[in-house]
Order: sequence, then C-alpha cells, then structure tokens
Amino acid sequence: MLVAVPDHSSGNSAETRAQDSADDRLHPLLRTRWSPMSFDAEHRSTRQETELLLEAARWAPSAGNSQPWAFIVGCRGDDTHQRLVKHLARSSSRWAPSAGLLIANLAHRYVEDTDWEYSEFSQYDLGQAVAHMTIQAQALGLAARQFRAFDRDGLAAEFAVPDHWEVTTMTAIGKPDAAPAAPAVGDSSRDRRPLLDLLWPH
Repeated sequence: MLVAVPDHSSGNSAETRAQDSADDRLHPLLRTRWSPMSFDAEHRSTRQETELLLEAARWAPSAGNSQPWAFIVGCRGDDTHQRLVKHLARSSSRWAPSAGLLIANLAHRYVEDTDWEYSEFSQYDLGQAVAHMTIQAQALGLAARQFRAFDRDGLAAEFAVPDHWEVTTMTAIGKPDAAPAAPAVGDSSRDRRPLLDLLWPH
C-alpha cells in the first residue's frame, strides 16, 4: 500500500505526485470513464452490444455467488424503452431518453413472501454488476450514466416487480453526443479525493 508523506520543502506533496503517477498507470477504461448527460439520438445499440453488457454484469462477483440482480432493458424505439421513459423524473427526462439503452437495475432483497433478507449484500452486489456493465460499455466505445431520478414505485408497478425485488437505480447507456466532449483528465469535474483520504484512520 502506498503511503505518501507531504513534502513541505517544495510546496507540493509527495502524495500529489504519487497520485498523478497512479492516474497515469490506471487502465485507460478506468482513467477515461465518464458519465455523459447528452447522448447521440441517432445511435442505436445492437443486440450483440446489449448481450455483451449483460454478460459483463453476469460475471460480477457476489456474496456466496448469490447473483442478486436483474435488469429491465429497453432499447430506444421498443415498447420497454417507452414504458421506462414515462417514469423518468423531469430532470432525467431531458437527457436519458436519447440514450440507446435504458436499464432499470433490480436487487433481490428478500426471500419471497417473507421479511428474511435474500442477501444482506444485494444492493452492494448489484452495484458491482452495474459497475462491470459500465466498464464494458466504455470498452465498446459507449458510455453509461447511472441515476435515481425516476418514479421507483411507478416503474415497479409498470413491470409487475414483486415485493421481494427492489428497483434500485437506472442506467442510460449509449454513444455520447459529439458535444460536449468528454472532460479531459485533470478537469475539475473529474476531481477525486486525495488517496490518503481513502485510508482509515486518516
């Protein structure tokens, strides 16, 4: 584990220099990942791309290999996409419908007809599956934005999601619009906490 010591003599910290070096060593898919709010409305995701995104999620790790996730996938122009769009909040409805794919992310919270947790890590594991999906999207030249601005209860009713499953988040995946361009590495919108802030105790 890298532990950096501030370099008071130069006015710059060794931590900062180490962080910059680590950024350069990150895999390009991680270093260049971003979450656009503008998608190319002409681009349509292919069936092969959609299957590959779901395959990436399928191979995510989970507690006890419980795989407590499911997805409602709408391709722009199909009925599922239209049914998802009508439950978007005003804020997300300005940009999300133009994405080639809208995906509702579901967590298996409880054992059916009980209040027993199916997995206490179901939401955590769903997050890992969606993270896998976002990196696979990046590898395909696409981009993903995860969001919560939608009517969760309305969407669950629309698709008859049973009570032991939870509609947790949504993801918009598509080809980023030509404008604006992806933020450059170092752009303030990509600021991250210093590495030492991630270590406990600080």
